[in-house]
Amino acid sequence: MTIKRVVPDITSERMDESRKFYIDCLGMELAMDMGWIMTFVSPSNPTAQLTLLQAQESAPANPQVSIEVADVDAVHAKAEELGLPIVYPLTNEPWGVRRFFVKDPNGVIINVMSHLEAK
Repeated sequence: MTIKRVVPDITSERMDESRKFYIDCLGMELAMDMGWIMTFVSPSNPTAQLTLLQAQESAPANPQVSIEVADVDAVHAKAEELGLPIVYPLTNEPWGVRRFFVKDPNGVIINVMSHLEAK
């Protein structure tokens, strides 16, 4: 399995204040802003990332970590084979990712995802 990146996810109801904190205080750059989700990156190390997100209507809970993999379907199949608790089903999202949420042994919700190829 190829892991492309691991990103901490922080649930926030203070998006504007958080944007200012991560940009003005820490010097991060805003790489993605969809209103309800923002990803910040280090200007000197683009693999150092952090995501802020608001509660989602489409999912039962917010993940605490996102792990981008090369083949989300293979990881989903392995999670099912191992009988792991999948708390959000394998879904193609309208913003261009295929993902599912699984709980780790500590109860942490992990967003396992891959980017969909543009058609």
